[in-house]
Amino acid sequence: MKVFISFCLTFFCSINLFAQHEGHNHDAVKTEIAQEPKVDTSLILLETTFDFGKIPQGKPVNHNFTFRNGGKSDLKLLNVQASCGCTTPEWEKEKSIAPNETSTIKVGYNAAAEGPFSKTITITYNTDQTKIITIKGEVWKTPSSSAPVNNSSSILKD
Repeated sequence: MKVFISFCLTFFCSINLFAQHEGHNHDAVKTEIAQEPKVDTSLILLETTFDFGKIPQGKPVNHNFTFRNGGKSDLKLLNVQASCGCTTPEWEKEKSIAPNETSTIKVGYNAAAEGPFSKTITITYNTDQTKIITIKGEVWKTPSSSAPVNNSSSILKD
């Protein structure tokens, strides 16, 4: 029994010494935990997705995405790029948005193709930061001709 207790005591002391040797840099672990990625609050979007619902074919639609500068310095939109040519973003290209000021990005969609759609728009701002907004919906096919002629209307003229 004394041999077993001596063995256990030696074993636990060895583990304790091994855990504290110089090879383990506990400060580095603490530094990694303390340096979590910073959350970007300079461009705050009030919405990131807009659903147009069902829209008629051939009728372009628009939506304004509102955003706010949540940072402490001016915000500059460098580029707003749509994922395809059927989507057109518009923004004030030369304007700097002051802290706490709001502005909009107008996104237009040309509803030419029938069926569901989902398009992304990438916003590049303050040198190299980006955010993505999305528009979606469904385009329904409009009739190729107007309503048929009502031949009964000639009876009413008599």
